[in-house]
Amino acid sequence: MSRIGKKPIEIPKDISIKIENQKISLENKKGKLEKSFLNFIDVKFEDNKISVIRFDDTKKSKAYHGLFRALIQNMVLGITTQFSKTLIAEGIGYKFQVEKKKLIVNVGYTHPIEFIIPEDIEIKLESATRITIIGIDKEKVGLLASKIRDTRPPEPYKGKGILYLGEKIIRKAGKTGK
Repeated sequence: MSRIGKKPIEIPKDISIKIENQKISLENKKGKLEKSFLNFIDVKFEDNKISVIRFDDTKKSKAYHGLFRALIQNMVLGITTQFSKTLIAEGIGYKFQVEKKKLIVNVGYTHPIEFIIPEDIEIKLESATRITIIGIDKEKVGLLASKIRDTRPPEPYKGKGILYLGEKIIRKAGKTGK
């Protein structure tokens, strides 16, 4: 049995839960998250704990058991504490700007790159070269952060580009002249 899948998930008091028709939804004052699941598993809610139960011992069923338990745990964590990613722009002239529901990224191209900020995600501009992406859905926060980073990933020679907070860039030695 999956070690991750068999652990019950503790649910705080302020979260309301609905489980019906192969779909689980969690809701509180910060927002609402929904996830549908396949018929390999069943989800039970009793005594402020969610249990994920699988029906058989096939390889697919075992894999999905642990995966879905982790996805529900991330939903609970997101709704209670929210997820965040911090991006840093390294390089001369590299900067971020937030205007209404748009993020404008200047990273050395001839034109600025614009991203439309989704409704359930908040972007805090800490400085011109540092932003924090905050939201209740871990997948959406990570996806937006990776799309922004993909506009100019860090390069190994000068270390310029957009990188995550705490990311280490392995530097290469350049060419040596004779």
